[in-house]
Amino acid sequence: MSDVARAERAIAAVAKSAATQGFAVAITVVDTAGVLVAFHRMDGSVVGPVDVSQKKARTAALFGMDSTDFGQVAQPGGAIYSIEHTNGGLISFGGGVVLRDADTLVGAIGVAGATTEADESLARAGAQAY
Repeated sequence: MSDVARAERAIAAVAKSAATQGFAVAITVVDTAGVLVAFHRMDGSVVGPVDVSQKKARTAALFGMDSTDFGQVAQPGGAIYSIEHTNGGLISFGGGVVLRDADTLVGAIGVAGATTEADESLARAGAQAY
């Protein structure tokens, strides 16, 4: 299956789960360089989450770790505090999840527009469907 087909399958899983929970979110899938592979903005989603979902996905892909874990090492007083200002802007809270093929990093998915906890859960469901 192609990367785009896998990305679309992940997006469909997220959109279905989000709709069931009453959320309208933006969903981004990127490759390991943080370049867009696929994107979907659900009907009813406000505009702000578009950029946030992209930055969540890019953060996870560029650093090879989920955005929530990235946030743990980027906290004030940490060795990489303020790193979110690099790379065109990063996100250091939940909703960006790495995508792997076996043990190989292949990209990331970012979800934004619900609560942070729901974004994280939805992104994990998308990663599982990928």
